[in-house]
Order: sequence, then C-alpha cells, then structure tokens
Amino acid sequence: MTTRIAIGRGVPGIYQAMAHLQGEVEKAAANAGVDGKLMELVKIRASQINGCAFCLDMHTHDAIGMGESPRRIFVLEAWREAELYTEQERAALALTESMTRIADAKDVPEDVYAEAVRVFTEEQYRVIAWAIITINAWNRIAVPSHSPLPDRSA
Repeated sequence: MTTRIAIGRGVPGIYQAMAHLQGEVEKAAANAGVDGKLMELVKIRASQINGCAFCLDMHTHDAIGMGESPRRIFVLEAWREAELYTEQERAALALTESMTRIADAKDVPEDVYAEAVRVFTEEQYRVIAWAIITINAWNRIAVPSHSPLPDRSA
C-alpha cells in the first residue's frame, strides 16, 4: 500500500480540535445516559460502511474491552437479520447507516427519524447524531491517509 501524507496529526491544532470534539461527544453521551457499548456499535457500523480499517480495529477493540460480545460485533453488518440488538441499538444503527450514506438519499428517511426519536430522548438523539458525524469525520481522516493499524501483539 502506498504511504500517504497523514492528514490527522500533520496539522496538530485541527487534530486536537477533533480530539476535543470527540471528548465532548463522549461526555455528552454519558450525561444523556447513552450506553457506551451502543456508542461503539455506532462507530463500528459507520467504519464498516466507510471501509476504515484503523477505526474498525480501534472500536472493536474498545467495544470488547467494555464487555461487548464478539458475536454481536461479528454480525453487526447484518444487524437487521439478527435478533441480538435492542430496540435502541437498532434505531441507532439505522440512523448511523442513513447519516453515513446521506449522499444517497439526501436526507434521513422519515421512518428512520421517527423510530430514533421514539426510542431516544431529544438529548440522546442529538448526542448519537454527533457521534455519527464525528466517526464519519475520523473515517475521512484515516482512510485517505492509509492510517496503519497499531501493533496489538503485546
């Protein structure tokens, strides 16, 4: 694979601003009562769609560290077919797919939005939307940079 210019850390101020944004999203999620494992599923699903190996490696590792079942991660791409996910997780995953693929439909479909606002409070909806926005931004930093995977052999 061709070595590419690293977009992220090459401009430290912007990278730090992104990291700060991520921290604020995580803090807001905790304050809104959004489960950390749900947040990781959102990050994993968006990263699957965007083909971001770096983020997939990071967030599957983090999710398992939080106690997430490897089985649920293995079948996440086919979540609609598996009865392994809660009502909230299903709504968050549908929203993740819609927002990540927003160029296709030019909007979040009405049924996806309606289900999300049915199962989440306004505050939780906002936080999940910000989590989707943020992971998509991280994916767009890592993918064109060909960010290498960390060494996890230790």
